[in-house]
Amino acid sequence: MKTYNVNQITKNSLSITGKGNAKAWVKAEVLTDFVSPWDDKKIDKIEFRALYTTEHLFFNFKVFDAEIYVDSTDDTHNSINNSDRVELFFRADKSLNPYYCLEIDPTPRIMDFIAKPNKNFDFNWNWPAEAINVKSFKHDNSFTVEGSISLASLKQFNLLKDGTIETGIYRAKYHKQTHGSYEPTWITWVNPQTEEPNFHTPSSFGVLKFV
Repeated sequence: MKTYNVNQITKNSLSITGKGNAKAWVKAEVLTDFVSPWDDKKIDKIEFRALYTTEHLFFNFKVFDAEIYVDSTDDTHNSINNSDRVELFFRADKSLNPYYCLEIDPTPRIMDFIAKPNKNFDFNWNWPAEAINVKSFKHDNSFTVEGSISLASLKQFNLLKDGTIETGIYRAKYHKQTHGSYEPTWITWVNPQTEEPNFHTPSSFGVLKFV
């Protein structure tokens, strides 16, 4: 499995602003290894960073995109699902029974849910509000999504084990079509080797390793 090393920082050395420009982020490895196996369109650069303290996992997506699409119809899951967004999936093991999904658009609206195999989604489930903090910022030619998740919640859901978390890291990019609608390009850290776009499969996950 592909592995990303999550470096440790001291407690209180990083605060979430949405801009992703805190000095502590220079200590993070920069992951840019993203692909779209099912689409020939050029992928704009994506930078993912993660750090941890004794209490939190911090994550930072910087997506280089001058034409962000957000469906502002309302704040329902449908609108978020039709918008540009970044995604993190966490699983206890390859059975995906269950796994936990965070999908975040540039505003930042959160679509979080628990899932089981065969895309069995429970949208009534939410990550505990006190355990997650997410903010975002739109730049001229990019947007940033920055957040923190408590290690206590990751342990509660049996996701953080022996200093590792099995994780999927993704991006959905919506392109305007000639007839006016928007269609997504699906982008992933790990190529799941599927014929059709599918993040909800064991082969799309890698490992975040705390070092």
